[in-house]
Amino acid sequence: MSNMKLISAAVITAGFALASQAALAYNAGDVFVRGGVAQTDTGSGNGNVAGDSLSVDDARGLTFGVGYLFTDKVGIELNSSEEVEHDLSVAGSGVGSIDRMPVNLLLNYYPLGGLDSRVQPYVGAGLNYTHFSSEPSGFSVDESYGAIAQAGVDLAITQNIMLNGYVSYADVNADINASGIGKVGEVDMEPVTIGGGITYRF
Repeated sequence: MSNMKLISAAVITAGFALASQAALAYNAGDVFVRGGVAQTDTGSGNGNVAGDSLSVDDARGLTFGVGYLFTDKVGIELNSSEEVEHDLSVAGSGVGSIDRMPVNLLLNYYPLGGLDSRVQPYVGAGLNYTHFSSEPSGFSVDESYGAIAQAGVDLAITQNIMLNGYVSYADVNADINASGIGKVGEVDMEPVTIGGGITYRF
């Protein structure tokens, strides 16, 4: 009888453990929100102005997003950030700064979706929209539409709360215009963003 009690207790404990692990898996219908901070490396050779080289410095800002899973392994994500300020240099001389705000729509793939794992990696690809504002006086920069790709991972702490980390790569290209003249150059950069924060799953 004692052995039967021990076996029953072991089965019940194992059942709870499996149920707990299953609850940590990504499943169809899950909705999540994300928030954190990210550093954007703009690289070098960021375009030109009137034939002179343009440099857009790196920047850091707060990020946020929301997502939904259509299946255990496939979902959609919409994310953005606060306006981040980049210092600008033309031919090596500072000329002011510009604000950049990206908005990204991505289709994500979760290879371990539906599986009992605290670690949920993902990869995604989609469309990047970038809005520029607060340009130096007399200049304006058009909006940019381009491709974006990302890779990331969520580490489950509880059923609802996860730690998140990711890296993304975007293609950003926009015309630079001068008042009364028109196009005088272009912003042409491929920002790499590394970010981290918290994911909350409903």
